[in-house]
Amino acid sequence: MHLHILGICGTFMGGIAVIARQAGHTVTGCDANVYPPMSTQLEAQGIRLIEGFGVEQLALEPDIWVVGNVVARGKQPLMEEILNRGLPYISGPQWLAENVLQNKWVLAAAGTHGKTTTASMLAWILEDCGLSPGYLIGGVPMNFGVSARLAGTSVPDSPFFVIEADEYDTAFFDKRSKFVHYHPRTAILNNLEYDHADIFPDLAAIETQFHHLVRTVPGNGLIVANGREESLDRVIQRGCWTPVERFGALPPSPTGGGAGGEGARMDSAASVEQASVPHPQPLPRGGRGAPRWRAEVITDSTFDVYLGDRLQGRVEWSLQGEHNRMNALAAIAAARHAGVPSRDACAALGRFENVKRRMEVRGEIKGVKIFDDFAHHPTAIATTLAGLRANVGGARILAVLEPRSNTMKLGVMKAALADSLREADHVFCYSGGIDWDAAGALAPLGEQASIHADLDELVEAIADAARPGDQVLVMSNGGFGGIHERLLRRLGA
Repeated sequence: MHLHILGICGTFMGGIAVIARQAGHTVTGCDANVYPPMSTQLEAQGIRLIEGFGVEQLALEPDIWVVGNVVARGKQPLMEEILNRGLPYISGPQWLAENVLQNKWVLAAAGTHGKTTTASMLAWILEDCGLSPGYLIGGVPMNFGVSARLAGTSVPDSPFFVIEADEYDTAFFDKRSKFVHYHPRTAILNNLEYDHADIFPDLAAIETQFHHLVRTVPGNGLIVANGREESLDRVIQRGCWTPVERFGALPPSPTGGGAGGEGARMDSAASVEQASVPHPQPLPRGGRGAPRWRAEVITDSTFDVYLGDRLQGRVEWSLQGEHNRMNALAAIAAARHAGVPSRDACAALGRFENVKRRMEVRGEIKGVKIFDDFAHHPTAIATTLAGLRANVGGARILAVLEPRSNTMKLGVMKAALADSLREADHVFCYSGGIDWDAAGALAPLGEQASIHADLDELVEAIADAARPGDQVLVMSNGGFGGIHERLLRRLGA
């Protein structure tokens, strides 16, 4: 079959292209911006790319046109002519569901934050433990080096497929969230708060979409849910026909000793669960007092994993922050449902190398270290900064922010922005491309914050402020004009 993919250079649609090519299909595609690294990755797979959405591409005569959600009515001549001629078209998520995910054990990681990292952790656990899963992730897990594959080489017919389950809409003709197409057997609900203000009017609308996902998980499946999120409690209370395991210790009750708290440490690693059941029976649906997955911190890079009061294993790794421990708990629980003993999952995470653009060190020069991170929502910004602060102690943190996501551009989250940045010693905000008052939004930070509408001026300001020992954290969900390389060159001059 010949697929022509509209919007092929997005991470998700590019992953569809790679998987389709590995499945033996002929794949071509087009996009408004065809440039490296996605263009070179796709061309290396034998995929022909075309710049733009011109009607001349009709001459390719593919069997099916696969439409990404970057395509909108009235904006791309090619799509308009596809409609006019009544040619067959389909969304990327639907094509994936019908042609790849059928008869697979799908493990889906959903949530406002941490989807990419959690899906990468889960895929790596399954890979490290010999299950050789296929996967499609909205980032590049450094353990794998590519964002998608049909299956691993050690078990080419592996039944497992890990997918990052995005709540964003599917296509201009299908306004449901992408994840309703995936029909997971194991579903992680990592967290849930308001985002995507361009398509969702409020949190309740997103909760409805998450409940649509819950409705698709079978009775012999498992939902792994963040036990600290009231929004997820509301989603599950709307109706759930699947066993639920929760993760994350409850805060202590006012009288002390709250359920799910830190609990008593076990005496030795000999207490780790030794059972190796192919597909363990999930915990029954339960309330807040049911046994839950939790982490007990030993050192900055070590924590023990418990299910209720039973020690499951110890994770020793290089990642930082409570948010990553929560991601790990979710991945361990989901992997256990697929038959991976918890102790093996913990050991696998010790070999996990994270995802590109998640606290990725882009360079260090003259004692100044530059990090790149995808954080773009106030909650993600705050948790990323908290993780870095825990790791670097009293070292100065220079936070560099581009409010680039659709939600941030609309200014919906601007009231929460200043508070999310308080762990930084200095904040540099790029205001190019937004039409709300960034200086006003960050005014509570006083002289701690500076606003720059010109990228060159921003680079100069950061370089002038930086001194040896500083940690420069760049946060954006886009390329940010190549600021990392520009800053490294300026610091080295």
